[in-house]
Order: sequence, then structure tokens, then C-alpha cells
Amino acid sequence: MSDLSSIIKAYDVRGLVPEQWDEDVARAIGAAFAEFVHEETGAGAVVTAHDMRDSSVPLSRAFAEGVLSRGIDVVEAGLGSTDMLYFAAGSLGVPGAMFTASHNPAQYNGIKLCRAGAAPIGQDSGLVQIREWAEQLVDGSAVFGRTPERLGTVSSRDLVAEYAAYLRGLVDLSGIRPLKVVVDAGNGMGGFTVPVVLAGLPLEVVPMYFELDGSFPNHEANPLDPANLVDLQAGVVEHGADIGLAFDGDADRCFIIDERGEPVSPSAITALVAVRELAKGTGTTIIHNLITSRAVPEIVRENGGEPVRTRVGHSFIKAEMARTDAVFGGEHSAHYYFRDFWRADTGMLAAMHVLAALGEQPRTLSEISARYERYAASGEINSTVTDQAGRVAAVRETYGRVEGVTFDELDGLTVSLPDGAWFNLRASNTEPLLRLNVEAPDAARMAGLRDEVLEMVRA
Repeated sequence: MSDLSSIIKAYDVRGLVPEQWDEDVARAIGAAFAEFVHEETGAGAVVTAHDMRDSSVPLSRAFAEGVLSRGIDVVEAGLGSTDMLYFAAGSLGVPGAMFTASHNPAQYNGIKLCRAGAAPIGQDSGLVQIREWAEQLVDGSAVFGRTPERLGTVSSRDLVAEYAAYLRGLVDLSGIRPLKVVVDAGNGMGGFTVPVVLAGLPLEVVPMYFELDGSFPNHEANPLDPANLVDLQAGVVEHGADIGLAFDGDADRCFIIDERGEPVSPSAITALVAVRELAKGTGTTIIHNLITSRAVPEIVRENGGEPVRTRVGHSFIKAEMARTDAVFGGEHSAHYYFRDFWRADTGMLAAMHVLAALGEQPRTLSEISARYERYAASGEINSTVTDQAGRVAAVRETYGRVEGVTFDELDGLTVSLPDGAWFNLRASNTEPLLRLNVEAPDAARMAGLRDEVLEMVRA
């Protein structure tokens, strides 16, 4: 049997084109996805969108052919960001497929799948079944329990204006003071969506790398890597801007730069947006993953909210948001989730909240964000380790001899020390890596603890 496990991962499809997957595989995944959503809910249509990569159009069209072969209609939304696809799945009430490899290099592509209402599909919620059926289709051995009465039909729908109007209905920027905003789209989909969403507002937008180019000629569209923020940081200072925004390739994540050219921690953005969402009075629960700053739950409680801690990963965040009816959720990777946006993640809406917070009063962004950054954090540090479990066990044994230390194994190993410092060490699901996040009351303590743990991990 064909093995698609190398490209159909825990949350999505991702791999090299054409080495790992091509249009034939996309066609099979489309048919399997269509059969899955029809069997689960009777879905009669699927919406698709794609990013600017050269392979995205042929792959999305092949996927559509597979969907049509199972008697399911396809609504093609065309070019869009991932959060625009979530808007489509939410507003149209149909399952969706977004063709993108997000921040990965040019030779990659992928598919992010969701149910109607933008509800997630992951390894524990349908992706294994879709993979198995797709493998059978590639081999020619698939036998489904029904024969479609007809082929599906294709229609096109331009949704970017509706998406922009929906976001602007959630955060009103029309009355803010004039702001100068430098936006680095990284040649990704932010170059398509930002001009529509922010048009006509009291914002002077200075565009960087808005040309859609899946070869990423300027830098990788991965703002999690500090090297990819350098141009934006320089641009903010050069233009005397109030704020900088950096989007990843599919524009579902947004990183924020203050007026000094300094990055604002995604944990601080999580806290800032949480306070704004709590102020609406429509709910009290805020989700945060376990590697966000301890400042996040503190600030949520101070503002009358109830923080709920969860594992890293969008499927865990979205499930916990549904269970608790949370109004907002944030991850330290700059994914931000909104109940008002079908519990899906949207960097654009988070950026609009920050623009509103900045533009509704006279202070600078660095002054505002200082209220939300209470501790010193290392950011995520990856170490290549073959014996991941053995290294984690050694770290636990060492700190188990320290008085007053507590352990938590919600996701990897979290070690909390008596002076308020803590660290989380967790294994990658897909690579031989251990990921370390450290936070402490001050920079010196953080650096010392970071180096101490890394020495054990890399021994």
C-alpha cells in the first residue's frame, strides 16, 4: 500500500512537491476528504483556497477533481490567506481545504483541512481515516460504501471583501488616531489581504515585500526566526513608524514590532488581546498554552478572567475553547484564536486589536506592551537529541534533588523552581528535537537557568 504518513502529519498535509506528493496524490486526498465529510455530516460542498506558490493552483485543482468525483460540489475561493479560508468555512457552513505550506521553503506545499464552521481536523479527529482512504485510492484498491448519483459541480466565489468586512466589524479602527504602519508580508498572502482589510482607515501603510512570490526572494516567510524580522525592524526605525507587522506565508500568524524596532513578545500580545476581549463582557475564559509567559494567567485573573492552560498546538487550543466557551486563546508561536472567528486562528484580527489599543490613546507601543511583559524569557530553543526520553529523564532526576521544585507533565516536562523561574522541555512529534522554553524573574537568572538545562540536554 502507498504510504502517505510522511506527508499527512498530526494536523495537516505537508511535503516536497513533486518528490513527496503531486497532483495524483492531491486528487486522492480530495476524494478521501469529500467522502469523509459526507459520511460524517452529509456535507454536499467543500470550499478551497490557495496561497501564491507555483504548485498551489495545480494541486488545488487536482484536489477539486477528487472532491467532484465523489458527488460533492466545490466552491473555489481562489487566492487567500489561511484565516480567509477559515472565514469561508465558517460563514458558508461547509468544510474547507487551504493549499499552503505556511512558512516552509518554496519547494514545499501542503493542505490545511477543516470541517464546516472551521472546526479542526487532525490525527485524532479524522485525518487518519482520510489518509487511509487516500492511500487506497492511490493504489486503486479503494471501495466506498456508496456510489455518487452525479459528479459535483464547481463555482467560484471571491471572498476577500467579505472577509475584510467581517474583521472590520469585530474591531472598529475608523476612530483611532493616525498611525504609520510598516507591514512585511514576506512575499506571502499578507500582500493580498492587508491592502483590502486596512483600506480607507487612518493608517499610513508602508508595504514591504507585498509582491506575491512563492520563491520568497527576500527572506523566508517565517517571522518566528529572528533573522526574518531584521528588514522590518530596520524599516520601522527608518520610517519613524508607530508599529511593524510581520506575517508568515499564509498570513495566519502575525508578529509585532514596536516603534523602537524591538519585537513584542507574543505572550504580551496574548495578554493585551485577552484584556480587550474580557472588557467586552461576553465571557471570562481565556486559553493559553503552557509555554506562554506566566504573566498571561496573572493578567487574565487581574482583569476578571479565568485562564485555562493547555498543550501546545491548535487542535488542543480549539478543543479547549469549544469545551470552555472561551472568548480568546493565544500561543507563544503567535497563533491567536477568537470565539468570534469560529474559534479559528487569525493573525490579522490580532493585529487589528493591537492597532486599536495603540490608536485609541497617545502612548507608544513600547509603553503599552511594557505593562504585559513582566519576566525574562528565552524563546524556544531547539536541540537535536536522539535519546529524547533519556535526556528529559536526566533533567528531571537532577531537578528532583532541588528542594521546593514542582513538576508538571501536561506537555513534556515543566519544572517550576521556588524563585519563580520555570522551564518546559518537550520533544518534537516529527523530528529528533527537544524544545526548551525558559522564563525567570530577570534576564540574568533566565540566562543562567537556560544554559544549565541546555548543558544537560546536549551532554
